[in-house]
Formats: sequence, C-alpha cells, structure tokens
Amino acid sequence: MNTAPDKKNNSVTESSLNSLFQYFNGLLPLKEKEREELRTRVKERKIRRKHYLLQHDDLCKHYTFIITGCFRMFSVDQKGTEHNLQFAAENDWITDMGSFYSGKPSQLYIEAIEPSHILQIEKGDLLFLYSHFSRVNRNFRVIIEIKFVELQNRLLQNISSTVEERYIYFLEHYPHLSHRLPSTQIASYLGVTPEFLSKVRKGMASKA
Repeated sequence: MNTAPDKKNNSVTESSLNSLFQYFNGLLPLKEKEREELRTRVKERKIRRKHYLLQHDDLCKHYTFIITGCFRMFSVDQKGTEHNLQFAAENDWITDMGSFYSGKPSQLYIEAIEPSHILQIEKGDLLFLYSHFSRVNRNFRVIIEIKFVELQNRLLQNISSTVEERYIYFLEHYPHLSHRLPSTQIASYLGVTPEFLSKVRKGMASKA
C-alpha cells in the first residue's frame, strides 16, 4: 500500500513553478490536480557558484530542475583528474540516476558552475507522484529516456569520433553553453587538455 510522504510547507515562487510547468507543457501537460500536488512537493533553492549538490559517497536524494544557472556532473579518477560527464543548464534536469534509484552511494559529483536557481524533488515524493499521477510518471519516463539517449550518443562519440568531431557534437548539443563554460571544463568533457582543445579550435578556424 502506497503512503504519501508528508507534504512540505515550502515557499515556492509562482514564477519558478511556472518554469517547471512550462517545461512539462513541452512533454505531456499536467492536469490541475497534478500541478497542485507537485507544487507542495518541490523545494526552491539558490545555489552559489562552486557549491555541490552531490559529492562522492553521498546518496543522491533529489531530482534537480534548473531554472537559471549551470551545473556539471563529473567523476574524479585515482590520479585526481576530473572528468566531466554532463552539463545541465536552464530548463534541464540533473541527478545521479544510479544512486537515486539504487539507494547506493554516488561515485559522482554535481557542482554549480554558475550561481544557480533550482527546484528539487525528493525521492519519496517523486515515487509517490509516480504511483498516483500517470502524467507525472510518463513525463519522468521521457526525461530518463532523453538522458539515456544523450549518454548513448556520448559513448558512441568517444569510441568512434575524432576530437574535432566530438567538439562539433558538443557545440551542437550545448550551443547555449559554449560561451559560458571555461575551456578547462569543455576540455575535460572532451577528454583532452585545454592546450589540445585550443589547437582543435585553431584548426577549425583555419578551415572556415
């Protein structure tokens, strides 16, 4: 028998909720009852630059919707080198799905690259919504599918493409971030040094 987690007494601004509802309008618009239930189960936060939503060995307890700002999800290898796996900015979601659904400690970090404004929903609340509201369930299935396709395409790029081709894919996939991210972050995403990325850029400019 499904029980409802206690509803939160959050003070969430209407403009923030409207951003979330507008996002869902692009998938499967929510009914008024679903909107009202979701309204009581999200928390609004302002996040400083370089603040972590998640660190290695923490449990990922939230889905995070970005109203403004930018985040990166990354791992750190045994040598201390950071490897960016994903960027997310306005009207996008970020979470460590593996930790969120399994309840196991995360192997990843989620850090704000810019000062950010977000909405978050906890696991218990989201599972309750899955069980009781089919449109919420369907929308989050689509979100998961989108993220899976992004990961699949990224893996294919890494094993079969040149650095220049990966950079072009990055520009196509994150056109709104190419001028907001420092070269070090983009290079980490591509798996190269900032110096090598600079050479790639110069080579592309010479062909233009």
